[in-house]
Formats: sequence, structure tokens, C-alpha cells
Amino acid sequence: MYTLRELAEKIGAELVGEGSCQISSIATLSNAKSGSITFLSNRQFLDQLTTTKASAVIVSHADKTKLPGDGLVVEDPYVGYAKVATLLHPFVNQLTGIHPSAVVHEEAHVDPSAWIGPCTVVGRGTSIGANCYVGPGCVVGDEVIIGPDAQLVANVTIFHQTHIGARAIFHPGVVAGSDGFGLAFDQGKWLKIPQVGRLVIGDDVEIGANCAIDRGAIEDTVIEDGVKLDNLVHVAHNVHIGAHTVLAGQIGIAGSAKIGKYCAMGGQVGINGHIEITDHVTITARTMVVHSITEPGTYSSGITADTNVRWRKNMARFKQLDELAKTVKRLQKQFENQFPDK
Repeated sequence: MYTLRELAEKIGAELVGEGSCQISSIATLSNAKSGSITFLSNRQFLDQLTTTKASAVIVSHADKTKLPGDGLVVEDPYVGYAKVATLLHPFVNQLTGIHPSAVVHEEAHVDPSAWIGPCTVVGRGTSIGANCYVGPGCVVGDEVIIGPDAQLVANVTIFHQTHIGARAIFHPGVVAGSDGFGLAFDQGKWLKIPQVGRLVIGDDVEIGANCAIDRGAIEDTVIEDGVKLDNLVHVAHNVHIGAHTVLAGQIGIAGSAKIGKYCAMGGQVGINGHIEITDHVTITARTMVVHSITEPGTYSSGITADTNVRWRKNMARFKQLDELAKTVKRLQKQFENQFPDK
């Protein structure tokens, strides 16, 4: 629990009203109760300011005069909400030590303040940092390095020689550092190519449930600081993802693609292998990227939903585009020959 004044000081907000107001939870405008703090980030809910039962509201400078009572004024109320929610609901690892059912190699180093949960396996030469939480059913391979304050929630698999930075969060089902899809076709059969690179993950990275991230084939797969992956994202071998990029669910990134910093991609985006995407690029959902993107901006592809009848007609015409283009080119040439001065 915090007073409103304490919250204002911690997130750098302007305090309006009674600083001794006690805040114990965060809620939406419509469901807030006494002791709750809420926020207004979308002005379509402005009318709810007059009816909310929250003890305080986080608003922007533009809406400061509309506060019905106590509140916090910030540049971006949604960011303010995120900061307050983190203060009110911090992750605190209250467990330390190694569960009796865990198997930890005698040459592994586990910081005394860390927790190794039930049925977890920790390999030879692995180092697990201070205040780490390695939940039940995890498998951490040989020579893995995990920085301080990391969370492996449950059933996470980390393959050998993977490096993970501080404050990482790995949700259930994550597989990090597994072999990439490296194959060579020889005399009618596929030969597996050993994947000898590592997976290197920076600080403050969050990996959603059931993501799969491959180790490098020769050089490393790299995920820089602050990257956030939603559930069910696949990152192939030798991919490099720049700092503070966010990827929504079901994205697939093919091998050796390089994605810049501060990029954002919607669900089901597909990234071709061996291409580069520069910094500050936004790619909307279900876009297929087959060529490098060298200029910042927003990019889209795909066909949105339509009635089935119209969609079928459009698809039939789409197949005729090549012939149509040839016809237009032929007519243009005839026109130029007939009217050379035009």
C-alpha cells in the first residue's frame, strides 16, 4: 500500500488533492472502488470520470481540470498506470534454496538467494544469479549463464551455453537455445548440420509462453536488451533482434534475419531469412516481409476480410493481373508508336 504522495514521488507525477490518500490496488474506471487508483488514457471514457468510485485517477495534463477529486497528472496516463501497477504488484521471490526433488550438478553455481523449484534440472558449469526464480519442471543445460533477478516461471527449457541477462522473464513452455533448422540435401536425403553457435539474450527481456528461440548455426543468435516477445513466437538461428523491439503472437522469423531497434510487429507477421529491417519500423499484423526494409515507417501487406462472394471475385481478378499488365504494356507501346509526340 502507498499514499498518493508516495506514488507521485516514485513515478514523477504531479500530485492533485490529498497526498495522504491510501492506495492499495489499481482498477478500471468502471470497476474501481475505494482504495483503488485508476487511469484515463482513452478520452472516449471521459464521461466515466464523474462516476468512478476510485480514490484517485491518473490523467494527462490536458485532462487535469477534469479530475473529480484526488489524482496524479503525467505526460502519458497509460505509462503512469504501468509504473503504478508495477509498484503495487511487484514480483518478490520469497523462496531461496534448492527443492529436494531438484537435480543440480555439483559443478553448477546457484546463488544462495536464488530458488530452484521442484523437479528442475541444472547442468554442469551453469551459473544462476542472485534472486533468480527457476520454477518447477525447468531444464537448464550445461554452461548456461542466467543473470540476477531472472524468472523462469515453469517448464522452461534452456539449452547449453545460452546466456541470459538480468531481470529476464521466461513464461511457461519457452524453449531457448535449441538447434536451428540447419540441413543440407545430399544424394536424396537431408543431412543435419551441427548448430554450434550460442543464444545470447540481454537484460530486461520477456519471452512469452511457448516461444521457441534457436541457437546460432555458427555465429550467435542475439536478442538485445528490453526486447518483448508475445506467446508462440519463433526465432530461427542467427537472427539478431535489436533493443526494445516488441513482437506480437505467432510471428515467425527465418534464419539470419536482422531486425533493428524499437521495432514493433503485429500478430502472424512473417520475416524472410537473410534480410535486414532498420530501426523504428512498425509492421502490421499478417504482413509478409520478403525484402529488406531500409527506411523507418509503417509497413503492411495481406488482404483484409470481405464477403466471400466479393473475395472470390477479387482473387479471380488477382490471378489475371500479370496478363492485364502485359496488355497495358502492349497498348502503351502501340500508343507511343502511333503518337510519338505525345
